[in-house]
Amino acid sequence: MNRPVARFALYLVLACSFAGPFAWCEVNPDVKQLVSRFESRYRAAHTLQATFLERYFENGRVARVEAGTAYFRRPGKMRWEYESPERNLFLVDGKSAWFYVPADHTATRVPAKESSDWRTPLSLLAGEMKVSRVCARVEATLNEKPESPENAVFFCQLRGTESAADKPGTHEASAQAGDGSETVFFEIVKNSGELVRVLVREPGGVGVEFHFANWKTDPPVPESLFRFAAPPGVAIVNGELPHDNALMNE
Repeated sequence: MNRPVARFALYLVLACSFAGPFAWCEVNPDVKQLVSRFESRYRAAHTLQATFLERYFENGRVARVEAGTAYFRRPGKMRWEYESPERNLFLVDGKSAWFYVPADHTATRVPAKESSDWRTPLSLLAGEMKVSRVCARVEATLNEKPESPENAVFFCQLRGTESAADKPGTHEASAQAGDGSETVFFEIVKNSGELVRVLVREPGGVGVEFHFANWKTDPPVPESLFRFAAPPGVAIVNGELPHDNALMNE
């Protein structure tokens, strides 16, 4: 049985080609400083590595918890090795996104440009490390509290979800009220800019939360780690995975 996955594949760094100005003039000075520190923390790295804990929510409750190690490599490559409760692999090689389930002997391939994923906000770690490439607007969060007093949280309005009528503070409120939009939050260590948590929520209590720890900058990771080679006997399927909600209910 396939594990529940966030909507397969992502804008990735390829989606970071979105144009459009970033309205710094509307950003709270404290948030602007936090974002700048976050960008500076990871900008110089060619490769990143971190352990992660991923929690899926359904109807506002935790439906599944998974853990593993994530790798990011410029330009536009990611590898998520899920180790518990079962082994799975999510990999983006710059052109295609792959989801491999060893127990099912099946690998699903989707063109990265044609798919979207709850990991979308994390694409900037494999790109130019500019929050403006992913977020049309950042704001101080209205409702989401940091998990530690040493951290701070900011709200990200994803590109493609904004409208000319949006005003500061209105998008987070309307999205959480159920207007059909995602709400995305980044939690950062105030002093260092280290990424601690990314939270993505959708209407109806569905969402996913990524916790990160043990960050390593430029670890000795071979390029081959970001290429998928199907083991003998593994079937490759072209196309989108079923929606996460259906998988969560399996």
